[in-house]
Amino acid sequence: MNRIPKLTAETMSDAQKEVVELITSGPHQQVMGPYPAWLQSPELAKRTRSLSEYLRFNSTPSKRLAEIAILITGRHWKAEFEFYAHAELARKAGVEEPIIQALAAGKRPDFANSDDEVVYDLCTDMLNTRRISEPTYKRALDAFGMQTLVDLVAIMGYYCMVSITLNAFEAPLPPGEPSPFPD
Repeated sequence: MNRIPKLTAETMSDAQKEVVELITSGPHQQVMGPYPAWLQSPELAKRTRSLSEYLRFNSTPSKRLAEIAILITGRHWKAEFEFYAHAELARKAGVEEPIIQALAAGKRPDFANSDDEVVYDLCTDMLNTRRISEPTYKRALDAFGMQTLVDLVAIMGYYCMVSITLNAFEAPLPPGEPSPFPD
């Protein structure tokens, strides 16, 4: 069931229309994912769009590492739409299918790339224990530097918000798409 009220040009307020224009004229190009819910609070939608644009398109982690962090976060929350949408973006960023499938199953992938493994450990530490262990923190800091480490943590936090929004309002997968999660 989709709990997000359908907005149309006739039912949107001027503030909602303004935010839709910001979203569709920027790098997101379309209103999807959490935006239909967030548009019920136009100022929230406007501010999250700005944060999303930084984190997705301008932050310091590579697209590959950012997408791995997003997939791990989406799986943690079992946010089907989030994982579905970002699995395709991860593929485009060069994340191999066995890694995507392992993450979808909630399993640790076999990593050939040490940076991928550091991101996995960073994200799973934070999401599972609500902290980052000292050894994992040091590995991440050494691998990425402070700004990228901060950006990765912010990506996780933002996508926790995205995931819980999608789950709370039961954002549907596109028609005919199966759950990305085997369980």
